[in-house]
Amino acid sequence: MTEAPYPSSRTAWTMVTLLTLAYVFSFVDRYILGLLIEPIKADLHFSDEKIGYLLGPAFALFYATIGVPLGWLADRARRTWIVAAGITLWSIATAASGLARGFGGLFVARMSVGVGEATLSPSAMSMISDSFPREKRGTPIGVYSAALSLGAGIASLIGAAVLGWAKVSSGMTLPILGAVKPWQFAFLAVGLPGLLIAIGFLLLPEPPRRRGPGNAQAAGFGATIALVGKRLGAFGGMTSLVAVMTIIAYSQGFNPAAFARSFGWEARDYALVNGSMILILGPATVYGAGAIIDRWRKRGTPDAAFRMLTMGFIVMLPASAVPLFMPSPWLAFAILGVSTTAIGTVTAAGIIALLDITPGASRATIVSLYYMMISIAGLGLGPTTVGLLSTRVFGEGQLRAAVGAVPLIYGLVPLLLLPMIAKAYRAQLSRAP
Repeated sequence: MTEAPYPSSRTAWTMVTLLTLAYVFSFVDRYILGLLIEPIKADLHFSDEKIGYLLGPAFALFYATIGVPLGWLADRARRTWIVAAGITLWSIATAASGLARGFGGLFVARMSVGVGEATLSPSAMSMISDSFPREKRGTPIGVYSAALSLGAGIASLIGAAVLGWAKVSSGMTLPILGAVKPWQFAFLAVGLPGLLIAIGFLLLPEPPRRRGPGNAQAAGFGATIALVGKRLGAFGGMTSLVAVMTIIAYSQGFNPAAFARSFGWEARDYALVNGSMILILGPATVYGAGAIIDRWRKRGTPDAAFRMLTMGFIVMLPASAVPLFMPSPWLAFAILGVSTTAIGTVTAAGIIALLDITPGASRATIVSLYYMMISIAGLGLGPTTVGLLSTRVFGEGQLRAAVGAVPLIYGLVPLLLLPMIAKAYRAQLSRAP
């Protein structure tokens, strides 16, 4: 049976643009809570323990685990509508976070943000893969992945603006809602505009699915798990490299506090500089990585994505371990820029490398498993490890030591196993349809 032709370039890139905008909004909605911890604590009288539940289990566990059945659904149902529903849910939930007056309400809102955002990436990667031939896939995936950096940078700048405004304003009055605090307005401002993106997906055509030889129907969940189990060295090995990246990236959530203790910086100042740096380096890195992968493939390098992944991984470990030990904050930011570039490289190359060894009939399900594992690792181990090391090992006055230890603790073993991971990956690549 002859497969339908790929969508036109205009249609495919319209879809990539909408997916990228959705990813930007998702990360802003996800990241904004971390920058508003202090005003939320002051207003709602939360303990650090409750804030930890909101940053961790309320978002991470639901975001990570619900993605698997949603990935299974994306292999069978209309993906554009799945994404539209997810955007609507997380946008409303983010706005509702600003209206919560207690822990229970904010917990449910953050849980709903996680459920909504879990719909996006499995469907996005599946749709991009079905809209571009393999040799042209790296660039659109790089564009989509750039939204991770854009979202982080924009959220950081919004946080800096809110923290600055909070110093000179006690709040503002909105129609219907009445008086709101700066942190409440921040949730409303970043949440509600996402509804416009959801409407765009309702109007977007669904790309035709490409199963590949022998994959006319979507594979069952059991068959997908069996496939991953048989090729665990390839799937598990390359995923472990990306998981180390997410652990490091989420552990850097302590950087504002570490800069305050090491260099005397306020959180607002850190957020402003860090957001600007991410906006400059992040998108350029992930887009450039995708473009370079495409160029290498055209020159006859089938494992180009995995090679780019390993290069980013090797640079990322030292660049993420040493910044806070520099004698000045600006030198620390210079090395953090190298870390940001390496993290962006791993982000972009990792998902491309995964898609290269994933059969079309299981693509969305395997992508959802991938995001589940790296999300659980990053959110579950990154901030938790820093907190434990700071309090119980180094002492809270040496927070920078706790942050710097994370890349070494989690990166050393995968680094030593890299030759074995590469061998298993290339063996699976030769079998991929």
